[in-house]
Amino acid sequence: MKPESVTLHPLGTAPASVPELLCIFGTGDLGRSLGLRLLQSGYRVVYGSRRPDSCGPLPQGAQVMSHAAAAQTASLIFICVHREHYEFLETIAQHLEGKVLVDLSNNLKKNIYPEANAAYLQRLVPGAAVVKGLNTLSAWALQNGLLAGKQVYLCGNSAEAKQAVAEMSTKLGLTVLDRGSLSAARELEDFPLRLFPEWRLPLRVAFGLMAFFFFYLLIRDVIYAYVEQRKDISYRIMVSLANKVFPIVSLIMLSLCYLPGVIAAFLQLYRGTKYRRFPDWLDRWMLCRKQMGLVALGLAFLHAIYTFIIPIRYAVRHKLISRVVDEIDNKTTPFDFDKTEAWGTDSFYVLGILGFFLYVLLGLTSLPSVGGTLSWREFSFIQSKLGHLTLGICTAHGYIYGWNKFLRPTTYKWCTPPGYMLCLIVPSVVLVLKVLLLLPCVDRTLTRIRQGWERTQPREEKFMNKSTNL
Repeated sequence: MKPESVTLHPLGTAPASVPELLCIFGTGDLGRSLGLRLLQSGYRVVYGSRRPDSCGPLPQGAQVMSHAAAAQTASLIFICVHREHYEFLETIAQHLEGKVLVDLSNNLKKNIYPEANAAYLQRLVPGAAVVKGLNTLSAWALQNGLLAGKQVYLCGNSAEAKQAVAEMSTKLGLTVLDRGSLSAARELEDFPLRLFPEWRLPLRVAFGLMAFFFFYLLIRDVIYAYVEQRKDISYRIMVSLANKVFPIVSLIMLSLCYLPGVIAAFLQLYRGTKYRRFPDWLDRWMLCRKQMGLVALGLAFLHAIYTFIIPIRYAVRHKLISRVVDEIDNKTTPFDFDKTEAWGTDSFYVLGILGFFLYVLLGLTSLPSVGGTLSWREFSFIQSKLGHLTLGICTAHGYIYGWNKFLRPTTYKWCTPPGYMLCLIVPSVVLVLKVLLLLPCVDRTLTRIRQGWERTQPREEKFMNKSTNL
């Protein structure tokens, strides 16, 4: 045997297998980005194009040929073209027999077509196995490699075809969730059209509370001063009034994060079991607690920033300078130092700083990159124990702000309570109910309910419930 005819391999290794060849129909941004990502993952890529000779720059290492020729080279084909251009697939249907077609298309708006794009594609090419999936990936995410742990959805009528697509997606670093048959394709195509669905309820509640308290305080502070005292203090709307609204709504939103958990606990006590599911409104409320907490954190940030700029405001500086000039010119007696007021002010600021620090800590641990590094017990301790501690400190911050103003008749302008008094109602109720749940008799009842549920729950159901909680 001649030396040049001998194929040498490193000791202990087998000859490298030929990488799998995948086909992509479409040379636009999505098709090029997907091809680049597949090449980086070790696949070979061939493009099918209407104009193979003038289709623009493609990833290095990829081939390009006509649709019919490209379809014959691979068993897995990605359809990266718009639905309006699907008709050409009918002309090459004989070359697509037995192939797996992955439909990545999306629509510009819901219900634009009578049937889903994937169902339409399956009707055009009945001999192929159509899988709807990967349509939630953007060209930008594919180009920048931001796929690790990203969840994608698949649906199709062929289990083997979905398995092939799922294995390819796993190699790209994606997490695959099977949504069943092709009848779920319309739901998958609507996912990219959803605009912050989990944030809608928290944002509506936050904006509703801000609008209510803004007009409420506008009437009590600005309009009352103009009507009763003939003072024009409308300049306070931009900073002073806003700096009252933000902390009020922030504290209420934080308390709304923990109120559904308390309601759920008392509901279980009333029912005496954990088998029955919660009402739909309570389920929906509990699912958006994270978003409510982040909205509350954002409003707390605004409150902190507004508080920092108060000393540099023109109205504040003018008031301080006028007071000093009056003491010098008129020789008025300076204010006596009130130690009680000093204690109250320092306590007020310290509780505000501590509450804001814990606020930020709760927000950081809610991020997936941070929360993923914590165990379930650590995450539960921070979000539950420290969360209620944050609520208690921020509530105490509000009570000290009121100090002895609660007893002054002048506090109740036009017989209405101040805004900070109203905002303390919900967090106070949450804290009182939480303390009641911590009483020994109530705690023992909850423990018995939990233990009875765990004893009777099947092993697989326990695992699924724990995964859901995580």
